[in-house]
Amino acid sequence: MATQVVEQKSTAASTAVNAAGSNQVLTFTLGEETYGVDILRVQEIRGFSPVTRIPQSSAHILGVLNLRGSIVPIVDLRMRFSLERAEYTPLTVIIVLSVESSVGRRDFGVVVDGVSDVIDVPVCDVKPAPELGAQVNTEFIEGLAAVSGRMVMLLDIDQLIGGDVTGVTSASAANA
Repeated sequence: MATQVVEQKSTAASTAVNAAGSNQVLTFTLGEETYGVDILRVQEIRGFSPVTRIPQSSAHILGVLNLRGSIVPIVDLRMRFSLERAEYTPLTVIIVLSVESSVGRRDFGVVVDGVSDVIDVPVCDVKPAPELGAQVNTEFIEGLAAVSGRMVMLLDIDQLIGGDVTGVTSASAANA
């Protein structure tokens, strides 16, 4: 699969909320579920390629890729969400996202089963993440939206991946 660079909008707006009161979201699948991330966080979509494993990293951190001179940590979202493992296929992709954490902004790749499309999600249609008690952590879910008959979980990528940034950064520096 050829690398596909997502054009970043260089408008005065710093968020993906447009004048009509909707968010542009890139949707992707993991198994039968559909997830979405803010399109302005997407740097690149590329086919899956093998990564260089970082010793002693968390199981969901597959390793790192060298993307045009930048070392980008790669997270398998199936493993991060404790889902059943699946084989990587020609449809498996890496979405390179810009993640904000306590150490600043950094690119991170997430492995997903496939990319669906870019959709407009009206802000008024986004429902809060359900409260499922202390046993289930939903802090990385910004909300849920029904789009074209399917439920889309909107992810807060900073909450989901941001905590991993400091661990990978120190592990990469120790192995460099």
